[in-house]
This record gives sequence, C-alpha cells and structure tokens, in this order.
Amino acid sequence: MAGLKGKRALVLGGSRGIGAAIVRRLAAEGAEVVFTYAGSREAAERLAGETGARAELTDSADREAVVARVRESGALDVLVVNAGVAMMGDPLELDADEVDRMIRINVHAPYHAAVEAARRMPEGGRIVVIGSNVGNHVGFPGIAAYALTKSAVQGMVRGLARDFGPRGITVNAVQPGPVDTDMNPADGPLKDTLYGLMSIKRHGRPDEIAGMVAWLAGPEAGFVTGAMHTIDGGYGA
Repeated sequence: MAGLKGKRALVLGGSRGIGAAIVRRLAAEGAEVVFTYAGSREAAERLAGETGARAELTDSADREAVVARVRESGALDVLVVNAGVAMMGDPLELDADEVDRMIRINVHAPYHAAVEAARRMPEGGRIVVIGSNVGNHVGFPGIAAYALTKSAVQGMVRGLARDFGPRGITVNAVQPGPVDTDMNPADGPLKDTLYGLMSIKRHGRPDEIAGMVAWLAGPEAGFVTGAMHTIDGGYGA
C-alpha cells in the first residue's frame, strides 16, 4: 500500500483505539504522520516507535493548543480529527462543566482544527472527522449531550465542504457504530442492548474504521465531500 506516499498527515487523538488504527494505516500507506495524545503517553510512545510516526502532547479541550498544533504542522495534505469523549447518563444529573468539556473536544476542536488546516492545505487536501452513528439515530436514553456533539459534526462537515470545495479540499465524516475499544469494549455492559439494534451483531474493529479513513484520504475519493460515511453494522438500517 502506498496510496499516500509523500503526503503529510496529522491525526488528532491517535494514541489508542480507532486513532491508533488510523495512524497505523496512514503510515502503512506511505504518509508522514504526526499524531496527538493527551493522557496516554506510554501508548503514544509505543505507537510512534512501531510506525515511525511522531507523537505530540496536545489537549483537544484547549482551542489554542489545537490551533497551535495544526499551525506548527505546516501545509498538511491530510487532517484526521479523531479525538473525542463520550458522556452518558441522565441529563438532569450530568456535570455541566464536563458536558461543556465534551463539547469543546467533540465540536470546537474539529472546527478550529479544520479551519486552521485549510489555511495552508494544498489543492486536493483531505479533512476527515470521526463522528458517530448517534448523529443519525439516538436509539436509547442517556446520550443526548453526546448525540448533540455528533450531530453538530454533521453540520460542520457539510458547511466546510461547501467552503473549501472550490480549492479541491474534501471534508467528510466517518460515523462508527459500536467499535471494540476501551470506550466501548465488545464485552461491555451495553453489548446486548446494542446487538439488539444491529443487523451484524458484533462490535466493529478499529482497522475497519481506519480503512474507510484511508480511502477518504486517498486519491480515489477526490469527488467525495460533505458526506457522512456510517459504519455501524446496520444499527441505523
């Protein structure tokens, strides 16, 4: 695989789970990859050693830190925004400060990162944001605030696709359903509830999400923009 040979890529939130799979795939495709991490230094260092990518400590809840990281990365060919958090529970009981922090990470960071990247991105650049299938369908209670952030990603992607399209820059969202990660393990307490809503009754694999990201970042996807690419085992079918 060498579809991204010579391309410069930044993955925000790349040390574990889906993000790490994306870093591995982009590096395998030949890209020069930088990725950020917040609380997983050891995992980030291992991944950097494995892939040849460079790990940078960056707090995605801090707008200035995110913008500075993108700016310091120079003229990117590919930006992938994977950093995200999920808060679930009764909205009457959730901590308001934590909800606001989730909005900063899941909404503010992707927007400001994409805008900053586009300032220097060459013709044919790629911006991919990792959303969620709950942006399309809220299947059970307790995820209103999280779903709000992922619906916001949809509007952002559609709007920025219009704004950046004249320069040949594509903007897309990848919307995973249940994926086997620390956030939503295959043997976790939500398994039975989720599988009852799905056509393919298993968790997805991080490398399956990374494959879609790599395609959107590559040369074959130059006419694909402003679109939501849902990978959820038929959760929303």
